[in-house]
Amino acid sequence: MAAISLSKVEETAPALVSLYKSAGVSLRKHGLDGQRAAVYLVVDYSGSMKPYYKDGSVQALADRVLGLSAHLDDDGTVPVIFFSTDVDAVTDIALADHQGRIERIVAGLGHMGKTSYHLAMDAVIDHYLDSGAKDPALVVFQTDGGPINKLAAERYLCKAAKLPLFWQFVGFGDAKSKQFEFLRKLDELAVPQKREIDNAGFFHAGSDPLRMSDAELYDRLVGEFPQWLAAARERGFVQ
Repeated sequence: MAAISLSKVEETAPALVSLYKSAGVSLRKHGLDGQRAAVYLVVDYSGSMKPYYKDGSVQALADRVLGLSAHLDDDGTVPVIFFSTDVDAVTDIALADHQGRIERIVAGLGHMGKTSYHLAMDAVIDHYLDSGAKDPALVVFQTDGGPINKLAAERYLCKAAKLPLFWQFVGFGDAKSKQFEFLRKLDELAVPQKREIDNAGFFHAGSDPLRMSDAELYDRLVGEFPQWLAAARERGFVQ
């Protein structure tokens, strides 16, 4: 059973119905039907991201994540963290108010800075712990390049391995770019030498993320979540 019914989505966010249905197919395929989880969206607000805001790629990702979240969480909202050199905003998107929401948030933000993963990760951890959530969290973390402080990002990911948080990194940009070497490294950090369990995944959405089909995106977003859930339950990190 989905956390939010199809009829509720039809009523509050009719434009998301096809996304909601597509997300449901992927969740069932990966044995996650009926699973509950908090869903977070972290988006890169560094200068090089400008084209992806302009062409609607970031809004499209937000809509797709909202469609997924409606199956996993019953509150109809997704907390969203915008980050560049610092954390630019901690806000949310809601089913009832999703259209053009990214543009409205960005209109109130300042200068697009550099790329600082660990501050965004810290903001997610704080938000999750403060929320008092009992369910695990799936964190969709979008970026178009490596961080300015690689050591801090790696340290945060390793420290967070004991928390009920799974980090799914999504790369916007050329798959061959050296910018993503660090994310590949994060995805493959040694267990248990570096971290307790494998708590992160990474995939490319390509240079034109709008071209990735909903079905493929959802399969990639939830593909590694079941293995992490099993490992986290075994270690007692998730109830």
